[in-house]
Amino acid sequence: MQNNRNYFIAIALSVLIVLGWQFLYMNPRIEAQRKAQEAQKAQQQSEQTQAPAPGGQPAPQTSGAAPTGQAAATATREEALAKAPRIAIDTEALSGSVNLVGARLDDLKLKGYHETVDKSSPIITLFSPADTKDGYFTELGYIGSDETGAVPGPSTVWTAPEGAKLTDKSPVTLTYTNDKGLTFARTISVDDRYMFTVTDKVTNSGSTPASISSYGRVTRYNKPTTPSVYVLHEGFIGVIGDGLVESKYSAVEEEAVTPAKSTGGWLGITDKYWAATIVPPQKSAYEARFSHFTDGQPRYQADYKEDAVTVAPGQSIELKNLVFAGAKEVPVIDGYEASYQIPRFDRLIDWGWFYFITKPMFKLMDFFFRYFGNFGVAILLTTIVVKGLFFPLASKQYASMANMKRVQPKMEELKAKFGDDRMGLQQAMMQLYKEEKINPIAGCWPIALQIPVFFALYKVIYITIEMRHAPFFGWIQDLSAPDPTTIVNLFGLLPFEAPALLHLGVWPLIMGVTMFVQMRMNPTPPDPTQAMIFNWMPLVFTFMLASFPAGLVIYWAWNNTLSVIQQGVIMRRHGVKIELFDNLKGLFRRKPAPSK
Repeated sequence: MQNNRNYFIAIALSVLIVLGWQFLYMNPRIEAQRKAQEAQKAQQQSEQTQAPAPGGQPAPQTSGAAPTGQAAATATREEALAKAPRIAIDTEALSGSVNLVGARLDDLKLKGYHETVDKSSPIITLFSPADTKDGYFTELGYIGSDETGAVPGPSTVWTAPEGAKLTDKSPVTLTYTNDKGLTFARTISVDDRYMFTVTDKVTNSGSTPASISSYGRVTRYNKPTTPSVYVLHEGFIGVIGDGLVESKYSAVEEEAVTPAKSTGGWLGITDKYWAATIVPPQKSAYEARFSHFTDGQPRYQADYKEDAVTVAPGQSIELKNLVFAGAKEVPVIDGYEASYQIPRFDRLIDWGWFYFITKPMFKLMDFFFRYFGNFGVAILLTTIVVKGLFFPLASKQYASMANMKRVQPKMEELKAKFGDDRMGLQQAMMQLYKEEKINPIAGCWPIALQIPVFFALYKVIYITIEMRHAPFFGWIQDLSAPDPTTIVNLFGLLPFEAPALLHLGVWPLIMGVTMFVQMRMNPTPPDPTQAMIFNWMPLVFTFMLASFPAGLVIYWAWNNTLSVIQQGVIMRRHGVKIELFDNLKGLFRRKPAPSK
């Protein structure tokens, strides 16, 4: 009866693990996000409201301060783009336009990335105008006073040269002059990837000094629609001063984040694969803020306000901001950090706690990819390298298992001798381990040390855009997505979709088989409950990994296969019989009925 109860507990725990993973991690908050989006669409406001300027107090509209109040968005993307004069953006990586009202970057698409694996699907839209329900834009402006007159803000109409077009070969210069003699000349340039350089020259042709503060903001209306996953940060991010600041949307909804005044760094909003950030002038102090507004159009905003500077009559100053808007490609991000000397800009990619393992692992995989042109092959080769590095530890692990296998007959004798006397059995087993110089937990340490490596590989496959839509062979066309096949509909032969909980693809099944074989090479645990858990563990992991990225499942299956080979070699070296087939036969052999 006691054993049966333990079996049922083990089975129940296994089922709970699967259910918990599906409902708590892989599919969280979807319903809440859907309701939030519906509420945003339903909310309408007819009046334009005004709220505090970024990083400071409210200022009159005539001063050019940025209004954080925003009328509810009602226009389609096409209608919004047609409302204002624009300058086209056309580079190898980007297409879109600069809105001359506010000189906003509010129309941007990424040419190299599609919404699905199908190359005919629409390309990714990053920025959208403020009049649309998916508004997302970057804006740079100034805060002045009555003495300075109107300075550039969200409603300022800039003047552009006739026929101007922004490309990586041809920057554009916009101009604006107010009634107090202040002239603003804004030169916008962009490289062949995703970095915009915005250089403002402010000239005071008036008779009195002008004190102005620059600001910058990244504003978006909606959170990502993809489910939030605990291993990935999406939301507000920045290196402000010397510290990395990360804030979830939900945290900022509760309370704005206002780091201490700092010099240097950057700030913005990041998604899994895309980001929009501003790098303010690195020599001036500024106040940063991550906030959520509900007046008018609900929106999230990362902004900063620089300390005021004074432009003397007849003099001019120059300010330079960098705006990154695009895909978080690892070599590109690293290149920007080095070439522009942006502090810790590589942390825009969420390498996680095991940064010192995760990033080098990506570098290794990327090295193999450049030679073989397939990230799936790169994963297989990286696995071999990792196995090689851990070979000494694995040898100790398998040697411990081999020794356990060697003393298995003596352990069976002890079990027969002590029967239900568990305390006596444990003491006798510990004495046996001491006599045979066996450490029963020696095989656990190598596994524990490899857990960070496994987690780092999971991070690499899950977060890096290089894995997005990266094909392997056959039916795996996206290593960052789960195996699309499922045994429930005979891998696509039957015309229906399987429930998410029963979705078992080919590669998860292969992984489960390799894990089962690997565990059958190990000594059967003497405790019945442990033995039952070991028997069920491959099945539990098969269901659990069915929803993991295919690249990770392929890694695990390949790693198990290499482990089986490695374990077999080490066991033969120690003179221990490999009883894989005997264990398999024993698993399915009919058990004798207990004597009465």
